[in-house]
Parts: sequence; C-alpha cells; structure tokens
Amino acid sequence: MKTVSTPNAPAAIGPYSQAKIFNNVVFTSGQIPVNPATGAIEATDIAGQTEQVCKNVAAVLEAAGSSLDKVVKTVCFLADIADFAAFNAVYAKYFTSSPARSCVAVKDIPKGCLVEVEAIAEI
Repeated sequence: MKTVSTPNAPAAIGPYSQAKIFNNVVFTSGQIPVNPATGAIEATDIAGQTEQVCKNVAAVLEAAGSSLDKVVKTVCFLADIADFAAFNAVYAKYFTSSPARSCVAVKDIPKGCLVEVEAIAEI
C-alpha cells in the first residue's frame, strides 16, 4: 500500500492521508474547497466551491498516477440538497466519464463547507 501526498491539494486536517493506493486502485480522502495555494476557502457559493473541490480531487488523482477520467466511483456530500442541480452542473464538467456515484446531504462538512467529494479510481 502506498500513501499519496501532493502540495497541489489541501493538506489533511486530521490523522489521515490525501489518498492511498492499493492494487492499482487509488482511494482519495474527501476533498473540500480549500485552495491549496492560500489555505483558504475562497468561494462562497456551491458552484465555486464545487470547482475547487473538483480541482483538488484531480490534483490528488494526478499525484497518484491517475486522472478524473479513470474514476469509477465518487461519494459526494452536500450541506444542502437544494444545491444538487448547481452541484451537478459543475461536477458534470469534470467527471465526464459518468462514474458511479452516491450524493447525499449531511448536517455539517468540515470548515463549514458546502461540498465534499471523495473518489475511487484505477491507475
């Protein structure tokens, strides 16, 4: 098993890694909309936060030797299910291979974020 780490995505804010590789499959931790260059959440709306989250997922996958087009499954968390359509509009631009997905609304996401996405991809 290999641990993945890149400065192009937010550092872990707890006792976990950005991703793990096992048997040529990468499992990312949930990515939130922190800009890794500034360490801040800059976007205040679901579209902007989803853009940053997708960029963060892409950076972790790239560091693992994979990419968004190799994602087989995502798990998506929204702070408000009313943001589902706006989230989908941005998500669809990045996950063009239409991986399997779960998308649920949750009570809270770390740092007060509106969205978090984790992915499983082949390498």
